[in-house]
Amino acid sequence: MYQDISDSNPSAPRLDRREFFATSIFAAGMFAAAVSPIQAQTRITTDNKGLIEGEVKIPVAGGEIPAYRAMPDTKNKKFPVVMVIHEIFGVHEWIQDVSRRFAKLGYMAIAPALYARQGDVKTITEIRELQRDIFSKIPDKDAMSDLDATVAWAKKNSGNTKKLSITGFCWGGRIVWLYAAHNKDVDAGAAWYGRLVPNPTAPKNEVQPTMPIDIAKDLKVPVIGLYGGQDQGIPLDSVQRMQDELKKGKSKSEIIVYPNAQHGFHADYRPSFNRESSEDAWKKLQDWFKKNGAI
Repeated sequence: MYQDISDSNPSAPRLDRREFFATSIFAAGMFAAAVSPIQAQTRITTDNKGLIEGEVKIPVAGGEIPAYRAMPDTKNKKFPVVMVIHEIFGVHEWIQDVSRRFAKLGYMAIAPALYARQGDVKTITEIRELQRDIFSKIPDKDAMSDLDATVAWAKKNSGNTKKLSITGFCWGGRIVWLYAAHNKDVDAGAAWYGRLVPNPTAPKNEVQPTMPIDIAKDLKVPVIGLYGGQDQGIPLDSVQRMQDELKKGKSKSEIIVYPNAQHGFHADYRPSFNRESSEDAWKKLQDWFKKNGAI
């Protein structure tokens, strides 16, 4: 999982306990073991024709993390940057496919593995284990720092970070709201069905102390929230509370609720996929990014 250089070379200086080297922790063309069942008949696949795509390494505090990068295969040009933030299933095939969809639109899309410090998720079979042992232990400050590092990497590697956007799904949807508050240079965000308020039945998470509703009224970056009216994990009253808080601010952020959609309605590999809602939301995301200067 992590390689401490002192393990293979006794004379090498020992790394600080926060330093690490993450090996590749996602595989091209594969889904995480916890993803089940996969709706093969509804899968949307995006080829890599005309694209440069594959794994890259992002230097971060204490080491490096892997990321999937896709962009047009056009020399001597810088591309608007969109960061694609994964679900708890990691940077698996669907996240990579979404990144290629953005690349086909002219973006450099980067999906960093924000769980790299905690471990490899692709072989974990239980969603509860993913949440308990990996995602609940990712400090928000590390996620924000790693995304800052991703932006810095993009700037040095054919990315035009003066046109910067972020989108994310489920766990990544919450991160979108938080990063939009963290980095005022983001032009636009799109948060797909990310939790907005604390879970009333869960103990407070000290490493993830802030929820989107806490930063809503002070938000400067315009974020569009894309939520499902049938989402059993994100009650509509929490969406309404978030909308009320957003109205107190000046970011002009907004939330769209699709009445017949469930959680994960954009994930075309899952049973919850709702084609009508997904296609409309994808169009609204593109319009939102254009309207706010992200491309």
